[in-house]
Amino acid sequence: MAFPGAAASRAEADYAVLGAPLDASTSFQPGTRFGPRRIRTFAESFEDYDHHTDQHFTALAVHDHGDVEPGADVAEYLQYLEGTIADFAADGLFPLLVGGEHTVSVAAVRALEPDVFVCLDAHLDLRESFRGDPLSHATVTRHALAVADEAIVLGARAGSEAEWARAAESDVTVVPPAAVPDWEPDLDGRRAYLSVDVDAADPGFAPGTGTREPFGLDPATMRDVVRAVAPAAVGADVVEVNDRDDGQAPTLAAKLLRAVVFAHAAER
Repeated sequence: MAFPGAAASRAEADYAVLGAPLDASTSFQPGTRFGPRRIRTFAESFEDYDHHTDQHFTALAVHDHGDVEPGADVAEYLQYLEGTIADFAADGLFPLLVGGEHTVSVAAVRALEPDVFVCLDAHLDLRESFRGDPLSHATVTRHALAVADEAIVLGARAGSEAEWARAAESDVTVVPPAAVPDWEPDLDGRRAYLSVDVDAADPGFAPGTGTREPFGLDPATMRDVVRAVAPAAVGADVVEVNDRDDGQAPTLAAKLLRAVVFAHAAER
């Protein structure tokens, strides 16, 4: 099924949804291969109209490209995703990547080359590798910094000793959960990529994710961040949704994905 309300053809679209059901490096509870499907399913109940921006989702020319299924080679898969996303951008479309594990964000960042990587995440994801895998979901922010000048991680509350040391360097800003409600983006015209790892939410709100971390963000705070960053974004994703809950995580992810579109379109 297509993302509800994403009825535009590729030729007439301004936004492109792309499912990326990668589930290769999940380190605790697997199931992110079901993320794109569940996000689409639980978006069915939403109203078309957004009173915050006075817009209808169906009027915003959103196209659903469908899922790009992964093969056995993750590096090859990321390269293919990168090319697909770069094609969207070249045609003037705003890419909306739907994961899948967080590793898929690497492809989008490489394709879009933002100045700033802005991420809602419980984890720093600054490892060079995890369990011998340099393309683990725990390495995403480090990969992003190979492209972007700066990474801003909002809601982070977990990381290794080496990751916290890396996060103390000048190109990384970590905003702890308690400070996120008061955070305001200061992007000064720079191009941002917005990545939403659903585990940034407290697991009481979104238990359907692979590596739950307590003392996280509430959904309203995540929505406010998305609305604040989206106008400066060149692309966005929602990732790390699995099939281990009754729909809380995919519902939140779908709502935040729509919030990206509404906020970006309102300033377009």
